[in-house]
Amino acid sequence: DAGNALGWSVELCGGTHVKRTGDIGLVSIVSQGAVAAGVRRIEAMTGNLARRHLTGESRRLEQLAQLLKVPVSEIDTRLTQMLEERKRLERDLGETRKKLAMGGGSRSDDGIRTVGEVKLLARAVDGVDLKDLKGLVDEGKKQVGSGVVAIVGVTGEGKAGIVVGVTSDLTARYNAIELVRKGAEALGGKGGGGRPDMAQAGGPDGSKAQAALDAVAAMIGGSQARSN
Repeated sequence: DAGNALGWSVELCGGTHVKRTGDIGLVSIVSQGAVAAGVRRIEAMTGNLARRHLTGESRRLEQLAQLLKVPVSEIDTRLTQMLEERKRLERDLGETRKKLAMGGGSRSDDGIRTVGEVKLLARAVDGVDLKDLKGLVDEGKKQVGSGVVAIVGVTGEGKAGIVVGVTSDLTARYNAIELVRKGAEALGGKGGGGRPDMAQAGGPDGSKAQAALDAVAAMIGGSQARSN
């Protein structure tokens, strides 16, 4: 359409067979989407069917407004507030789970043991998102001051992730990548990667979480024996 300021065709060809456009009556678009590059499909209802559709939509909006206890005009505002509140609660819940995983704010040395001459903080945790394990290890490194931190997280599906952290003063003696790979083997996994001070891996068998932590501890002990 050369006279169209938008620069593209805006007419609808619905295959209708009417004497005049007024015979179509009310038109209500119910869906639209891309079907190919530069092509969109628009579906619409017309006439009495469109009126019934819009009446049903109006009733559903009224029901939603009653549930939310706001006028229809404020539904979008209320839903935005609820979604923001949900995000805040999820963040708070995540922080609470992290604190519980790291001892719930109890003594700073809770769960720390000594393997030879090295302090080791090793824990298996449930209910914590695996992507949060690095943050837990960072917190654990603060607790130990100097040492190794190994945390295994188990998902609801029974899979596991393991993250090992080594404080900077010990990376010349202990490599987090080597330690995490040893732990991953116990979980039925292979490999693992990261840096000498922080590495992660995973495995399909979360029931072996304690075995993975024991494997890390054994490797630390073995490294000390070889260095002696």
